[in-house]
Amino acid sequence: MVGDAQNKFISGGERKRTAIGVEMITDPQLILLDEPTSGLDSFKAFSIVRYLKQQALKGKTVLATIHQPSSEAYAAFDKVILMCDGNIVYSGQPHKVQDHFFGMYEFPKYCNPADVAMKILSVNYPKKEADEQMVKELVEKYEKENKVEDLALASKFQLGDVKFEKRFKAGCCL
Repeated sequence: MVGDAQNKFISGGERKRTAIGVEMITDPQLILLDEPTSGLDSFKAFSIVRYLKQQALKGKTVLATIHQPSSEAYAAFDKVILMCDGNIVYSGQPHKVQDHFFGMYEFPKYCNPADVAMKILSVNYPKKEADEQMVKELVEKYEKENKVEDLALASKFQLGDVKFEKRFKAGCCL
């Protein structure tokens, strides 16, 4: 028995893992999880990350928000997306995060890159001019690098008369 609002028969971690397990019974091809490791000790958190990695290796798409992953969990990720003030400032392989921020920020040797990134990308509110400038620089750097990658990718394919457009309406990409 899992319990209810008045009676708790299992821990919060057990409840979280049970909820994930119940959802996995249907064998979904797309797995979306919001902070599946929050509140868990590092061993239990890594066991969830390892399980999600196994699902991804089976061909399933796994997308999860994870705040402050351990270095072991971070190393298991195939791709990370880092955001600052609601903007994507990095998207790519975890081991290339340090290269992306090279020249802007230092990642000390033997430190968990996720911890350093969280420290770099934290914005205090209310924002000050320096915060606004930092966010602007990070977004511009990301967009510049993405444009270069997009052009390189496009040059690999012959698209003929096919045109691609991005249209935005009410925060959704159509």
